Amino acid sequence: MKLVFAGTPEFAAISLEAVLRAHHDVALVLTQPDRPAGRGLKPQHSAVKRLALERGLALLQPAGLNQPETVAAVAAARPEALVVVAYGLLVPGPLLALPPRGCLNVHASLLPRWRGAAPIQRALLAGDITTGITIMRMDEGLDTGPILMQESIAIAPDDTAGSLHDKLADLGARLLVHALEAWPAPVAQSADAATYAARIARGEAEIDWRKPAAEIERHIRAFNPVPGAQTRHEGIVLKIWRVSIEQGVRAAPGTVCGADAGGVVVACGKDALRITELQRAGGKRLAAQAFLSGYRVTRGARFESHDG
Repeated sequence: MKLVFAGTPEFAAISLEAVLRAHHDVALVLTQPDRPAGRGLKPQHSAVKRLALERGLALLQPAGLNQPETVAAVAAARPEALVVVAYGLLVPGPLLALPPRGCLNVHASLLPRWRGAAPIQRALLAGDITTGITIMRMDEGLDTGPILMQESIAIAPDDTAGSLHDKLADLGARLLVHALEAWPAPVAQSADAATYAARIARGEAEIDWRKPAAEIERHIRAFNPVPGAQTRHEGIVLKIWRVSIEQGVRAAPGTVCGADAGGVVVACGKDALRITELQRAGGKRLAAQAFLSGYRVTRGARFESHDG
């Protein structure tokens, strides 16, 4: 099938690779403009751009998808379908109307649950035990189009946003290829069951130690690897990467109840967390024993968030 593919991050590149392996004709690739990244803030190619260049595919990086020249370029490619995977922008009506077979989207949730920008993180934060992939025919709404195909997976107790991303990226690629082959009849979503996965806001990664340990543990997994759940100790920002729950510990939230080779135990609103991997701002991620060999944390100290 002749396709135009639109996507930006690694999640999308895995789907593009699968489409190419399935011998579909990708006539044009759309990806967002290069963005500054890394310590030098040099413009970096997206994962989709790198793959497109490796494969010699026609590539376009428009500033927006509603520009007349973008619509004209897609029309000139004469695709049977447009495939959109984590592009990062809503697809406007003029583009949606171009391909005769419509526009397919790979979404990392079981729609209508977690429509929006951050479905993986929101599922972890909410304590969901399952998630999955939805292949949807796009309309002009935010993830509101009818569903062609879905497949669920369990969320493991130790899943992070990073590990769940990788599982869903592989599943999404496989399901996309299946949908392009089978092209099942679309089924309308239930608007009444919809929930929304808002984009992660600045400050959300801050740990609130007044919350129960089980909730904070999910919070830490949801922000691993980006941006990293964080707290403060004597004004120094610490990122928390790995913890386990310690039941029955009672102390003021944020109080350090122990710090040794086995980890740093911090009281929460209910129970406590044993931190076994953490990082000082500008430093490396370290196991607790290695971290404490170069950074002093004493029993009775306080870990704090912005509001204390």
